[in-house]
Amino acid sequence: MLVSVKQISQARDAGFGPGTVGKTCPARDGRPATHLPGTIAGNPPGPRRSPAAHPGPGTAGRPTHRPGQGRIGVVPELPEVESLAIFLRERAVGQIIDWAASATFAVLKTYQPDLSVLTGREITGAARHGKFLDLVIMPVSGAPVASGPAGELHLITHLARAGWLRWRDDLPDKPPRPGKSPLAFRLRLEGDSGFDLTEAGTRKRLAVYLVEDPAQVPGIASLGPDPLADSFTAETLAGLLAGRRTQIKGVLRDQKIIAGIGNAYSDEVLHAAKMSPFKLAASLTPDEVAGLYTAMRGSLKEAVARSAGMAAGELKAEKKAGLRVHGRAGQPCPVCGDTVREVSFADSALQYCPTCQTGGKPLADRRMSRLLK
Repeated sequence: MLVSVKQISQARDAGFGPGTVGKTCPARDGRPATHLPGTIAGNPPGPRRSPAAHPGPGTAGRPTHRPGQGRIGVVPELPEVESLAIFLRERAVGQIIDWAASATFAVLKTYQPDLSVLTGREITGAARHGKFLDLVIMPVSGAPVASGPAGELHLITHLARAGWLRWRDDLPDKPPRPGKSPLAFRLRLEGDSGFDLTEAGTRKRLAVYLVEDPAQVPGIASLGPDPLADSFTAETLAGLLAGRRTQIKGVLRDQKIIAGIGNAYSDEVLHAAKMSPFKLAASLTPDEVAGLYTAMRGSLKEAVARSAGMAAGELKAEKKAGLRVHGRAGQPCPVCGDTVREVSFADSALQYCPTCQTGGKPLADRRMSRLLK
């Protein structure tokens, strides 16, 4: 199906910018998303080549970015998961598990050992592997093991895009029944407290694993190095970028290259580094690698420090408040005052400051440029 220039113009007037043709476009007022009449389905997920810093032929004088105030995501990334681990060290470590139960059929990704073996065991630690949250569980010292492995167990959670952990001091004494609510998993401690794992929306991707070794979780086994680890140096980053002729934005988000950074903090890191998200990773000079390393460590450590001591329920709001460019399209850059711009892809969007990152030039969306040729 062909798209006319008139239809594209109508899409712009309706508030939909380049990169949104053929996909569901969220309404700005929070109402359900709609599809534009006559749009093309199945467009590729973002530009494949390095986009030029100017519009393509036939786009002179036409906006290449969707106007508006942007969208701030609350997808859990390294700082939020690290803060949840800190929170659980304070609240859950040293506690005895009463029971654990899944409230949806798809959330539990492992079947042996069974969740029932957790009853009566002690939570001895909380850790993070990239975006994975890890509760370390051991038999109570001196007590016989009723069932299951006699050694250490790990209850590991990946919150995906819309999952979250909610602490409660008064959980019911009976396990939940599977239903249509956002509740996916519940862990109750002796004394009535514990936590729920919830997931909004219809695309259920939250995952829970019970394993004897974190490396048994495929997503953890394939993780790249952690950017906050002491062993992660500027030389480590240089080695990871060398020879990669892919855009730096995608490299930062690839969990097999660097663990824990997602869409939001890759925008924040690149803004702090004053670097275009479309710059090829292999093209970075030693000085640029050093600047990116400093920005990466600084942005992530700052985000973790801001949320230190906060309750789990406060972390989402803290993430929103702390972001400088991500989700803030149309707003002024807090550094230079220029307008934050956005480039949309099939299932995500990036935000950046032209003055700080691209020499004042807006990044083009080649998919829309091709449609207008």
